[in-house]
Amino acid sequence: MVEITRIESTEFEYKTQDVGYSPNGFSVCYEPDAELHRKTFAIEIHTDVGITGQYVGGNSPAAAQINMFADYLVGKNPLQREQLWSNINRALRKYDRMGLGPIDIALWDFAGKYYEAPIHELLGTYRTRYPAYASTFQGDMNGGLDSPEAFADFAEECLDMGYRAYKIHDWGGDWTDVDLTVETIHAVGDRVGDEMDLMLDPACEPPTFADAIRMGRACDEAGFFWYEDPYRDGGTSQHAHRKLRQLIDTPLLQTEHVRGFEAHTDFVANEATDFVRADPEYDGGITGAMKLARMAEGFGLDVEFHAPGPAHRQCIAAIRNTNYYEVALVHPKCDNTVPPVYLGGYTDQLDTIDSDGMVNVPSGDGLGVEYDWEYIRENATGSIHTYE
Repeated sequence: MVEITRIESTEFEYKTQDVGYSPNGFSVCYEPDAELHRKTFAIEIHTDVGITGQYVGGNSPAAAQINMFADYLVGKNPLQREQLWSNINRALRKYDRMGLGPIDIALWDFAGKYYEAPIHELLGTYRTRYPAYASTFQGDMNGGLDSPEAFADFAEECLDMGYRAYKIHDWGGDWTDVDLTVETIHAVGDRVGDEMDLMLDPACEPPTFADAIRMGRACDEAGFFWYEDPYRDGGTSQHAHRKLRQLIDTPLLQTEHVRGFEAHTDFVANEATDFVRADPEYDGGITGAMKLARMAEGFGLDVEFHAPGPAHRQCIAAIRNTNYYEVALVHPKCDNTVPPVYLGGYTDQLDTIDSDGMVNVPSGDGLGVEYDWEYIRENATGSIHTYE
């Protein structure tokens, strides 16, 4: 039997240029000459066969949860993912279970390396190439995405690059302006609506249900593909979104902020969304995300993956009922804020697509990517936890 011998979690810091925070204090936006310092984690699961499962991602709350259960994993068989997932999912029942994602992804990376295959082959490959959509930074007032015309110009630029779809993250915080968002919806729709699938994601910024209706009706008029996280309920109220669905025609995409398999299922069963959101990092790893995809398939719905990353690509390659890979966050004047930890050419920047607007699933064993461990260790914050 294979055994886990040691788990290491390393927090590290990286810098992003020309990126700051919007007036809400939390969402990132373009800010010329600013330098934003961000932190994330690198997970290593060592085994007695000399193969290490790895994943880079997660946040401080997830790391705190990993600290709660990592000792339990030492001595366990890393190939018994379903049993480990079930036990940890129960152990974290009082919390949001975010710590389960990075560990499960690393366990899948181990399995792929152990069986000398990419993860999508272990899941059952459906395709290895699929379309992407450009998902913008939140709007700014700094000379970037600062007007309806700027969003339309960038949409046209993305179309020329090969993107088939485009998602607007509009203004938030002190910049929240429903009229401006409505103008932007129409400006982008008029410019590229006949050639691209268009989406709107206000990121739960608008204060009222009335705001959500106004923006939704504008999406109806412009023929948008979906409407996501429309207002300040936080994306969690089944009743509110069921009511919103009754008042607008544009399909809703919800459950990004709903945690747990059962809660996602309830959201669908109660007709509170049209598309289902999933994220391997947020939703219990690859194991959890694939459960959501199969649940959605059983209801005849599509699952759409939140954010980019190698785990997301592996999942999408094994799923029929999904449409796009999210390249996020992108902007005409600054780079995506993903950590620069990949060797061998893997990227989730704006130019990751080919001329047909497609991305490929990495073909190597496990996640199929090679991490730059020299960079990770050089930029470690000193917060390194070892469990053995």
